[in-house]
Amino acid sequence: MKKVVSTDKAPAAIGPYSQAIDMGSVVYTSGVIPVDPATGNIPEGSVAQAEQAFSNLKNLIEASGSSMDKVIKTTVFIKEMDDFAAINEVYAKFFVEPHPARSCVEVARLPKDVMLEIEAIVEK
Repeated sequence: MKKVVSTDKAPAAIGPYSQAIDMGSVVYTSGVIPVDPATGNIPEGSVAQAEQAFSNLKNLIEASGSSMDKVIKTTVFIKEMDDFAAINEVYAKFFVEPHPARSCVEVARLPKDVMLEIEAIVEK
């Protein structure tokens, strides 16, 4: 049975979508951007934005009753492929081995003009 997951420890949806959907054994998150959920502020720079986005994702996954070590796959959307290495360093702090499968793509523009967005598929 489909269940909506939401938390105030991650940015609220800014459109007609849920923060995440729990399908019982798997959770699908929407894209999470680096907005501080308490203040609405967006940090400066790709490293700070990655820290905020991955922290928001962690909070959302924990709100679903799962954890970062159960992430199966992520998709990371980045504004500048030149930031790939720096974002990878932050990514490695949040995901343990065996690392989840991942796609990473450069995109022209993201909501609120942030530098990255991440979504995940997570085992419960």
